[in-house]
Amino acid sequence: MAELSGFGRVLIITGLAIAGLGLLLELVGRGVIPGLGRLPGDIYIQRGHFRFYLPITTSLLISLILTLILGLMRR
Repeated sequence: MAELSGFGRVLIITGLAIAGLGLLLELVGRGVIPGLGRLPGDIYIQRGHFRFYLPITTSLLISLILTLILGLMRR
C-alpha cells in the first residue's frame, strides 16, 4: 500500500491543477482578468459568419506563469 501514496499525491495535485485552470478560465470568461485573451500577438480573424481565434501570446504567458509556479513548488 505504500507505493500507492505517491500516486495519491499525483492525483491530488492534478485535481488541484485542473480546478485552478477551471477557475482561471471562468475568471477570464467574465472579464475579471482584463486583457487576458486579447494580447498583442493573439490572432483573431472574422469574416462574415466565420471566426478564428488563435491565442499565441496568451498561451505563452500562461505557460510561463505555470512553469514558474511549478518550478517554485518543486523546491
